[in-house]
Amino acid sequence: MTDSNPSLLGRISLAFGTFFAIIGDAELAAGIRRLRAGAPEPQPAPAAEPEPAVAVVAPAVSTLHQTSPESALQLLGLLQREARLVDFVEEDITAYSDADIGAAARLVHEGCRKTLREHFSLQPVRAENESERITLAAGFDAAAIRLSGKVVGQPPFSGQLTHRGWRVSDTRLPSLSDCHDPSIIAPAEVEL
Repeated sequence: MTDSNPSLLGRISLAFGTFFAIIGDAELAAGIRRLRAGAPEPQPAPAAEPEPAVAVVAPAVSTLHQTSPESALQLLGLLQREARLVDFVEEDITAYSDADIGAAARLVHEGCRKTLREHFSLQPVRAENESERITLAAGFDAAAIRLSGKVVGQPPFSGQLTHRGWRVSDTRLPSLSDCHDPSIIAPAEVEL
């Protein structure tokens, strides 16, 4: 295993860690969106210059929404309760056999799937089957569709759908009481 090619479990761990980091950090989410879209890194703003005498009206820019760390912690707590996700990711698995890891991954998968289906309505971004050829017309939603391979010219683009994508159409997270500490995603357990 090299740094550029992590193992399956390494990729799973990276995916979950990145998922929760994106939920809690709007700036990181914007940077990842730019990276996935192939946009260049934003350059630091040059030193402030005096304002011109004529006001220039800037085009409308979408605003970033502040994320709630409590929501990310709540989801992490639900995934821990149903799938023992944090226990699985934090466990040093180097001493376990692939069969043992696979059996544990199956339990984590079932619990994660149950949690996602209970608290989110998920739909594919694209209705076509994976491996099907599709054409993207001018004006396609670049936030919902990431182009890969040799991207040259202007739309329409034709290519093979390699992943249908996912979109959340409904969220059903339970309300938290004021006395609930969302940073406790799993209480310590003491058997008497």
